[in-house]
Amino acid sequence: MSCQPGRAHRAYRRNTKNMINPCAITCLLAFVCCHCPLIAADLVKPRIEVFKAKRELRLYDGDQLVKTYHVALGSNPVPAKEREGDRATPEGSYFICHKNPQSQYHLSLAISYPGPADAKRGLKANLISKQEYNAILKADADRKTPPWNTKLGGEVFVHGNGSSSDWTWGCVALDNPDIEELYRLVPVKTLITISP
Repeated sequence: MSCQPGRAHRAYRRNTKNMINPCAITCLLAFVCCHCPLIAADLVKPRIEVFKAKRELRLYDGDQLVKTYHVALGSNPVPAKEREGDRATPEGSYFICHKNPQSQYHLSLAISYPGPADAKRGLKANLISKQEYNAILKADADRKTPPWNTKLGGEVFVHGNGSSSDWTWGCVALDNPDIEELYRLVPVKTLITISP
């Protein structure tokens, strides 16, 4: 029996010619996964974390990171918000209490600031009354919009109109395509944590 390498090579090529390349499948799946828009049904337990120093908003589904967005903050970006007009972005645990499709900043998600920790601080500093304190606690317990007309300030949102520099009155700003995606994915009552 003689060795005929040419015949073996041609048989291998003939048998593999119609096979699908595994690298091509991997590349195709990566392309499809990266370019398909997320929909709200894709997320079972959405939550948001904002890291002020990194200028990042991270969207999670439970413990799994879904996407990271670049953000801008208030024009006084380092301290935590303490009072109306300080242009600082709050820090703490909140929830999305309202969605505004007609925002002057493209789209917006209202943050439940002031929350219980802010109310406790405000009461101790005589910035709010006991009645305002109780109203903030009740709004938090009921997962409703807190009073925004106290000396602690309010109307803090995640909204659009750009993330290139810190320019807001204390809100978290994203580029418009990013807020469009986030607005679509995040329901009212979604938890949001803002860290230094």
